[in-house]
Amino acid sequence: MTEDDERPVPADQSVPVAEDVGAAGDAVGGERGGRPLLCEVAWEVCQQLGGIYTVLRSKVPSMVRRWGRRYCLVGPYNPHVSPTEFEGAPPTGPVGRAVETLRERGFEAHHGRWLVTGEPRTVLLNPRSVYPRLAEIKYLLWEHHHVSLPGGDDLVNQVVGFGFLVEQLLRALAAEAAGRPVVAHFHEWMAGSAIPEVRRAGLPVAMVFTTHATQLGRVLAMHDPSFYDRLPSVDWSAEARHFAIDPQVRLERAAAHGAHVFTTVSEITALECRHLIGRAPDVCLPNGLNIERFVAMHEFQNLHLMYKEKIHQFVMAHFFPSYTFDLDRTLYFFSAGRFEYRNKGYDLCVEALARLSARLRHERLDRTIVFFLVTQRPFRSLNAEVLRSRAVMEEIRSTCDALKNQFGERLFLATAMGSTPPY
Repeated sequence: MTEDDERPVPADQSVPVAEDVGAAGDAVGGERGGRPLLCEVAWEVCQQLGGIYTVLRSKVPSMVRRWGRRYCLVGPYNPHVSPTEFEGAPPTGPVGRAVETLRERGFEAHHGRWLVTGEPRTVLLNPRSVYPRLAEIKYLLWEHHHVSLPGGDDLVNQVVGFGFLVEQLLRALAAEAAGRPVVAHFHEWMAGSAIPEVRRAGLPVAMVFTTHATQLGRVLAMHDPSFYDRLPSVDWSAEARHFAIDPQVRLERAAAHGAHVFTTVSEITALECRHLIGRAPDVCLPNGLNIERFVAMHEFQNLHLMYKEKIHQFVMAHFFPSYTFDLDRTLYFFSAGRFEYRNKGYDLCVEALARLSARLRHERLDRTIVFFLVTQRPFRSLNAEVLRSRAVMEEIRSTCDALKNQFGERLFLATAMGSTPPY
């Protein structure tokens, strides 16, 4: 058993090696020895930007149980965010040796664990460490794949730098794997920028590319809610230039066409892929839910009561005493996501709330609805009035708890002695 097989896969959960999946099998050399290594590459490893962060974080425990230390996450190193979610560890195994190879070549590579449930092996690569070679990398992307990239877009620069580092990591890992199959799973165009060069170099790596939403589809949906009606006739190239996202769209298309297996998360996104990317997904893989967390109903109920009480405290601090209502007859609803007003359905939520509010008033229903829209937007500071109100509420609660404990103890003693409390 190798150092990367410390947590063996149970017999009934054996993972098929890459040669069982057609073209991907050819990429890893057909019959090869050893158990496969899996690298999952995403821009949101150790940094929360959107929903892919939750997708990765929620699947980690299952992946670690199934793959053990043969599973590795790869993401960009962000000095402002990564240190709070990442803990460094000495490089070990083929992945660790590949990281050491990158360091020897002068690239910034971090090896350690993502501080989430399962604590998976994680490699973070700093895209800025390749900026001195950025012009050369962009030229090769244009020469080899006809992807022209601007010079002033910092996000595109980081994506290109990250893609180059991922390609270098996979190149080193393939050399260190000693004949073991290597599988790389890429999420979205920011991570998939490595795919074209990996495929062109003929590295023995089976590649899966998953798009959670097409770049052009996002933009078109924001500007034309009925764009699905004209989807078959959309000129992707013209629209990409019109909305100034041509580099992103071309990188996405190159990744989708270069991967051995192309997947997406829904039938509607598969339709977008067919017309806007030019390749139909091989399979749709809907996002799942981790239902194992609440197998015991009593545990779920206890957590529900605990968190609802926390919400009560927040709502009281925000609204009371200026605006009061019966918390026992209050319903809480939530919607969360990036601030894409139409794409995420915020427009429908706001309209539905307006209609619901009018109906509640008209029918004089004794109900209060509190709706939370959770998203990231620029802010200046916390509301001072809310902070003061919260402090007052905390003081009142602390006083009430002290009185409850004091009188409760006296009542208990009096009852135990068989006497009536003098109050």
